[in-house]
Amino acid sequence: MQTESAFGASRPSGAKCPSGLRKLSLAMLNTERVGEAFGGLPDKTLPGRVLAAFKAAAPALGYSGRVVHAVDWLFGFTQAQDWTEGSRPIVWPSAALQQQALGVGATQAKALNRHMVELGLVTMKDSPNGKRYGRRDPQGRIVEAYGFDLSPLAVRMAEFQAVAEKARVEREEMRRLRRRATIAMRGLAQVLETAAEIGLAGPEWGRLSQEAHALARVLKRIERADELALGVAGLERRHAEAKKRLADATVHPQEAYYETVDSDPKGPVNRPHQYNYKLNPDPYQDTVVALNECGAGGEARTSLQPSVPPEGFRKGPDRPARKDSGPVMRLTTDELVRLAPRLRPYLRSPSPTWPDIVEAADWLRHDLGVSKPLWGEACLAMGREQAAIALAIVSMKPEEHFTSTPGGYFNGMVTRARAGTLNLARTIWGLKDSKSSPRRSRGH
Repeated sequence: MQTESAFGASRPSGAKCPSGLRKLSLAMLNTERVGEAFGGLPDKTLPGRVLAAFKAAAPALGYSGRVVHAVDWLFGFTQAQDWTEGSRPIVWPSAALQQQALGVGATQAKALNRHMVELGLVTMKDSPNGKRYGRRDPQGRIVEAYGFDLSPLAVRMAEFQAVAEKARVEREEMRRLRRRATIAMRGLAQVLETAAEIGLAGPEWGRLSQEAHALARVLKRIERADELALGVAGLERRHAEAKKRLADATVHPQEAYYETVDSDPKGPVNRPHQYNYKLNPDPYQDTVVALNECGAGGEARTSLQPSVPPEGFRKGPDRPARKDSGPVMRLTTDELVRLAPRLRPYLRSPSPTWPDIVEAADWLRHDLGVSKPLWGEACLAMGREQAAIALAIVSMKPEEHFTSTPGGYFNGMVTRARAGTLNLARTIWGLKDSKSSPRRSRGH
């Protein structure tokens, strides 16, 4: 049995008490009153639940790691029967053992013990001779003990549980708000990228970007849910404002064309847009160096600079009408998928038609960062099938090929198509030759 002086062990350095006993404070007296309310833990309540409730609430209550460690260590000296009615959970470890286990000096241990008492976590039960000691009967029940009384922790268990639950709810709310902030920032970045792609400029775009980034930096330092909610709402307002500006700036006079390109699908809600158009029996008229027919009724027609088609690619009077899976620019759908395998995951059929290719390209553009307005401009400038081929060409190129982004590269192709300087046919022929050259060399 170990004993320890209660007079010197808990009196802070420099404290003068004429009686030689521990100097009392109002906080210590209040903690004693709390401990007196202990009448045993409820049935089937394990002492470990008291410790778990305390440790869960400690961060929200501002308790330091040293305090939590000290209480956890003291719990190791208790037994289950100490927490039953008619008993008290008192432990009596020596000061030397406490200093060694917690890695503190004598003065620090005294200050820590007093701090735990003033926080309302433990009370000190002093012996008549000022020693810490205790003894148990053969059944392990405490007969006599003087030292640290852990009863206040048990009395405050419901309080600790309530504090911990409130902190958990607030953490969840903080996580939800930070997710909203991330979504708003990413959405705003997407709007700004789209605006840059289609050539929108002006001080309002710079202002939106600067305000949003400044607000995002401030939000990272906020730790209260109510303050964070205000900041997130401001970020979402700026995202909505940017979306409205983009929508207002991209109103196109050929609205009927966009209605055709971006019509709602008739199938499942997660399928891409459907395209209803009549196939041209002359495949050369569908190339980007011909006159492109984009509207269902010819209402939107863009004239590109024509060039002489390759030999054997002219329209003849007895030329049969092209099938849905027939060649476009001397390229079949199967050949395109082999050249651009990133289309394959979005195809609904292993033997796709050109409408299937266009539909898959509308999905693939998301991966490449091509906005919906830019995709619509491409279809208007090139025709839907040629726009899908151009997008497939972009998907074949490695990331280091682009000076900016794949979306910016595609925007340059659309610009050249409008000017009549884009020659997709030559690019396709080069790709086909590069794929077939190894086979030819192996055949010799």
